[in-house]
Amino acid sequence: MPQILVVDDDPLVCKAIEVYLERNNFEVIVADGGEEGLRALEGTAFDLMIVDIFMPHMRGFESIRIFHERAPTVPLIAMSGYAFANLTSPAPDFLRMALELGASRCLRKPFTPAALQMAIDQCLSEARSCVSDVAQL
Repeated sequence: MPQILVVDDDPLVCKAIEVYLERNNFEVIVADGGEEGLRALEGTAFDLMIVDIFMPHMRGFESIRIFHERAPTVPLIAMSGYAFANLTSPAPDFLRMALELGASRCLRKPFTPAALQMAIDQCLSEARSCVSDVAQL
């Protein structure tokens, strides 16, 4: 059963993701913020991390960078409720920036269970493929 770390300061988001993942045969550890998530990462080998970009006490991009540095082989799905940049707005594209910092996939909140499942499936499939490629060497 794949183990997933969910890191978000919003308890409703955490609970919704946790319930969905457990119903779909994932083992879930929920961390209320970046610091708690990093502590969880120290003691457990996860198959996937789902991390909010913007949380108090630890800036979102800092958390994405640190999570990726501490577990570079673990796929990371970044999520954010902030809007994407568009052609008429000078606002930064936060999710694209998260990809540049090491996230494997990004989800904009609110997202559907199907979008979450698709991102998870893609990340886990790519991770298995990488392990298989290394084993063949």
